Amino acid sequence: MAEQAILIWKDQVGYIESRMGVGPLSIVFVLSWLVILQFWCLVNVPKTKKTYCKSKECKKHTLHKVTQYKKGKDSLAVQGKRRYDRKQSGYGGQTKPVFHKKAKTTKKIVLRLQCQGCKHVSQHPIKRCKHFEIGGDKKGKGTSLF
Repeated sequence: MAEQAILIWKDQVGYIESRMGVGPLSIVFVLSWLVILQFWCLVNVPKTKKTYCKSKECKKHTLHKVTQYKKGKDSLAVQGKRRYDRKQSGYGGQTKPVFHKKAKTTKKIVLRLQCQGCKHVSQHPIKRCKHFEIGGDKKGKGTSLF
């Protein structure tokens, strides 16, 4: 396993040398930055988490199943949607402004924690991130990143 990692690393160094025409020190710098960017932007959350349950049945630390919150389907029956559809019907084109000036490139991740004892669900928002996964491989101590 270690020999394979070294061979892959040497191949990457040779490729970067041939493409960029840079020395060995700067290649190590470039490779280290590639690895840091690859793993720094990734948020890895375990599938289960032992945390406090606030429900009336538990009120103690229990094991919770972790999933990612997803937005539900918009209802057609809400007042705003009915009003908008009524205004849009007929001739006249688009009646309300369509939002185009999007500024954010990421969304805030919301974890949905379900207690395995009483099935109570709580939601915990975490920071913004571009790459998010649940139950991915852990990086152990002293293991190679390549």
